[in-house]
Amino acid sequence: MHARTSFFLFFLVVLIYFSSQQRSATKVTFPLVWTNTCCSHPLYRESELIKENFLGVRNAAQRKLLDELGIPAEDVPVDQFTPLGRILYKAPSDGKWGEHELDYLLFIVRDVNVNPNPDEVADIKYVNPAQLKELLRKADAGEDGLKLSPWFRLIVDNFLFKWWDHVEKGNYHEVADMKTIHKLT
Repeated sequence: MHARTSFFLFFLVVLIYFSSQQRSATKVTFPLVWTNTCCSHPLYRESELIKENFLGVRNAAQRKLLDELGIPAEDVPVDQFTPLGRILYKAPSDGKWGEHELDYLLFIVRDVNVNPNPDEVADIKYVNPAQLKELLRKADAGEDGLKLSPWFRLIVDNFLFKWWDHVEKGNYHEVADMKTIHKLT
């Protein structure tokens, strides 16, 4: 996080059944760490600034899923994204860069075609809850050099497994809370 940085609006997508990506080595912040399906910032363009029903954030998510993972727009219609929550967090990366963001957490349950962009993504995995717990164990133990992004770890520790139970029951819309901004550290 640069010394004079403000916080940024950000979105984060989790594609269930959970897809995880390893960020590419060329990323400025958190290169080669494992994280959620996709995340980025809405651009300053009309379609991504629409506040009503979080449409701007959902449009940005659709754009970035194509950019990072090659997922065509028709595979992830904007009306299928469910905003589940918001977090405010701050994390240093390398002493010069870092993040301080208000993140919108979006879920979507879809079968998709994936063609990762190597400039954005080094690897992808689809994991179930047990496999994700094993990834967490390995990251905590420092096995295989596995590292997780700080925002992803916060989401996993605070929300993801509870939400996952609702996904499996088909009622994850019931756990949406877009009124609260969870301050996580």
